[in-house]
Amino acid sequence: MRIRTAAPIALAAATALAGSLLATAPASAAAHQGGLHLGKIQYDSPGKDTRSNKSLNAEWVDIHNNGKKKLQLKGYKLKDNTGYTYTFGSYTVGAGKTVKVRTGKGKNASGSVYWNRGSYVWNNTGDKARLIKPNGKLQDSCSWKKAGKGVTTCH
Repeated sequence: MRIRTAAPIALAAATALAGSLLATAPASAAAHQGGLHLGKIQYDSPGKDTRSNKSLNAEWVDIHNNGKKKLQLKGYKLKDNTGYTYTFGSYTVGAGKTVKVRTGKGKNASGSVYWNRGSYVWNNTGDKARLIKPNGKLQDSCSWKKAGKGVTTCH
């Protein structure tokens, strides 16, 4: 009799645990990869979309170098579904470091580069970011559908 009552309880506990583990990962997340990859994306800048430079710069994409060596990003491209494209000039991201690509205007510095656009890039209702190598091959991608906070974690 114990086995019969213990089995359904164990099965229910295992199902609940598996469900909670699956619920913690975003639907668009792929396995964490080494090297250069997309990290977080703030696709909906906080507050009203005023198209002010402050609001535009609150829309960004983190690109993380998870490798053990610094990487030169010259020629890498960041694209959305519409075809808006940011192409890196000469920029080196250190090992274990992140560069934030901001939509608005600003002066490139360590840790941040600027797209210098006057309008938003990333769609709040869903989009896909693609990181493309200088040779045209896809390095990484991350997609999302509208979510509560306007930010997604890719890996």
